[in-house]
Amino acid sequence: MRRRSTRATGTFLLCLLFILLFSIFSLHLSRNAISSSSLHLNLNLDNRHHLLHHSNKRALLNNFDNDGLLPHPIAHRVSSINVSSLSFSVSVSESVLLPDWEILLIVSPNTPLPPLPLDRDDNYHCLFRNNQRSPAKFFAVLPFTNRTTFRCVMPESVRRRRIFSQPNLVASSSYNESPDLSSSPAPELLRWNFFVYESFSTDDDVVLFAKGVNSRQGNDRSPNELRCVFSFGDGIRNTVKTTVTSSVQEVFRCPHPDPLELGLGQGPERITVSLEIIAGNLLVPSVAYYTPRPNKKPNSLHAQPKYQICACTMVYNVAKFLREWVMYHSKVGIDNFLLYDNGSDDDLKKVINELRGEGYNISVLLWIWPKTQEAGFSHSVLYSKSQGMCKWIMYVDVDEFVFSPSWGNIGKGHEKFPSLKSMVPREKHVGQVSVNCLEFGPSSQKVHPLEGVTQGYTCRRKVEQRHKSMVLVDAVNPSLWNVIHHFMVNDKAGFVSIQLGLDKWVVNHYKYQAWDEFKNKFRRRVSAYVVDWRQNVNLNSKDRTPGLGHEAIEPEDWATKFCEVRDERLKSFTQKWFGSFRPNHTHA
Repeated sequence: MRRRSTRATGTFLLCLLFILLFSIFSLHLSRNAISSSSLHLNLNLDNRHHLLHHSNKRALLNNFDNDGLLPHPIAHRVSSINVSSLSFSVSVSESVLLPDWEILLIVSPNTPLPPLPLDRDDNYHCLFRNNQRSPAKFFAVLPFTNRTTFRCVMPESVRRRRIFSQPNLVASSSYNESPDLSSSPAPELLRWNFFVYESFSTDDDVVLFAKGVNSRQGNDRSPNELRCVFSFGDGIRNTVKTTVTSSVQEVFRCPHPDPLELGLGQGPERITVSLEIIAGNLLVPSVAYYTPRPNKKPNSLHAQPKYQICACTMVYNVAKFLREWVMYHSKVGIDNFLLYDNGSDDDLKKVINELRGEGYNISVLLWIWPKTQEAGFSHSVLYSKSQGMCKWIMYVDVDEFVFSPSWGNIGKGHEKFPSLKSMVPREKHVGQVSVNCLEFGPSSQKVHPLEGVTQGYTCRRKVEQRHKSMVLVDAVNPSLWNVIHHFMVNDKAGFVSIQLGLDKWVVNHYKYQAWDEFKNKFRRRVSAYVVDWRQNVNLNSKDRTPGLGHEAIEPEDWATKFCEVRDERLKSFTQKWFGSFRPNHTHA
């Protein structure tokens, strides 16, 4: 009996020694792998030495160089380890579900990216809870907060889930080595129609831009129902709240918080800012950061704006149209063009750089948020004021051209070249000038006319439609309310708006172009209050195309529709002023 006990004890000690030796050997073999695989999460964020991989730099520099309008592309820290067989999970702070099942992933501030080319479609993926993948493409660096973004499309299998969780952003050259996420927790995706997406700090207050708080046109919440919430710190978040002073459309204003309460100046603290709906004790999800009160420049209050008239519009994939629009309006008096890019992926940057090289003043701000045209125009007023940029801003789209019928007399005893500056009223109390539009049809064009829209589209509807405006920046109502390119002026300061007749000024709106161009344009309506044309609702709205319905099917008579009056005035003007006008070719 004793011999059997001794034998069992010896066997147990031998097994224990074997396990100990195996553990030491395994630890030795895996030490490098463990430290390497954790680099992407545990790099020292206080290290100020930034390394930028050459391929990352090339992709990031693909963003607009906006003459200071956007911050320089961020330099991500990258490790020097071999990534040929490793998979990295990139830290994402927020993800937003956009229309058409597209997801915007916003990389956390100061997050290192692995040394993989950003412009390769197979290097980054969205990894979902059910382990489905979707290619993630580098999108842009957000202005003002300087954060890198990626976009991917939600797979069909994920769309059937009841809760949409935020995917992981995975960078890897080894497709099958990502972890199983099926049981791991993840925050829910933010929805594009209910969140705070941008903030802007003026000398006097903070302006927030949020969707879904005022969800219907003309039905705005009272400022008393809301508060601005500034959050900072780790763990249980510290907050400072200020009252909301204005609530109109997607624009909300509130005072700056006390810097001492925020602990500003005590460290590199990032402060998120959002809105609280008081009655429901509901904090609106936010991807916006607070910027402290800007430093006032000496004599800035008395400085004259750099440009007398700017033209502002929101654009998406308008590369083929931009040259003609810029060249024409620059020749007739526009000093600077302020473009809010709604996420273009065509050759817009190339065309802008060419035009800049030829001496045209073009400023670009990345404004990726869907259906936020009114908010973008409100932002343009704030931005122009902060930069001392524009005295007057004309809000016209790239398919709209402004002219005066009286310009037909130019060259008949008149030597002065025509100018939109004659639209500027002499009366100091006039803060806005509005001009009616004439809507042009396809004019039998099957494709985009090579000679340009002013030459190719010459047949229009008889009755004028709506209006577009030029507004004095200092006359805009503090609420920043605007609709259909028309602002509310500050009547308390004595400003008024005036309407000009068609005999004096006209906007040629080349609205109904060749079918493919029209379809691409109306697939992506940018106004917050215009229903998507593909939805079977509000079919009698003036924002819909008469007789088109809600399906993207070309009517048999499309090429000849909306042709009631032959109007070649602007065509003849531009031919006389510019000669053979070929906007797709470089002009000096």
